[in-house]
Amino acid sequence: MDTEILKIFDEQGRQIGTAARDEAHKKGLWHETFQVYFIDVNPEGSTLYLQQRSHRKKDFPRLFDMTVAGHLMEHESVHDGVREIEEEVGIHVSIDELIYLGKMKNIINTNKIADKEFSHVFLYECKIPLESFSLQKEEVDGMAKVDLHDFIQFYYGKCNQLTAEGFMIDQDGKKAMYTRVLSKDEFVPHSKEYTAAVAEAMSSHLSGKLD
Repeated sequence: MDTEILKIFDEQGRQIGTAARDEAHKKGLWHETFQVYFIDVNPEGSTLYLQQRSHRKKDFPRLFDMTVAGHLMEHESVHDGVREIEEEVGIHVSIDELIYLGKMKNIINTNKIADKEFSHVFLYECKIPLESFSLQKEEVDGMAKVDLHDFIQFYYGKCNQLTAEGFMIDQDGKKAMYTRVLSKDEFVPHSKEYTAAVAEAMSSHLSGKLD
């Protein structure tokens, strides 16, 4: 695989150079990511789609996260990040169909990674059956949907579990369906500040739409 080169920023968001992705994660250098949360808003109950990261991933394998996410390369604008959607989950979406929630600081520090992101966060309002997702095996092991209101409360830190319906790709390449309860330790450990900011932005946008 070619080395991925990212734009590097200071804490105020001013570009100060470039660096390889591994170097950025090792040294805690600020860089940009593109994130999309797929939601289905309807009177009967609104839902949100989550991806389960591939077991092949170096960082946070098998953990659940937003529907689509990816790093922006040195030569890419924020709008170029839309490529991640079709690459990861097989759904064609144009940038004009996305709703921009804002640029949010997103810090994840573990004993393996010092990840400092300026995350450009989007919503995509859609009605897509789970079976319609076609997953990139190197990136995604499965998909799940959860109640949107419960997810927002989860991201606010007001509840610790979520009931999910979803599927994982089994050894034969088939979709194995399940219903299960997800706990916080099954999610990528984003900072409380980031998760609260996303929850607030979702709540603000969806005010009057949630049942």
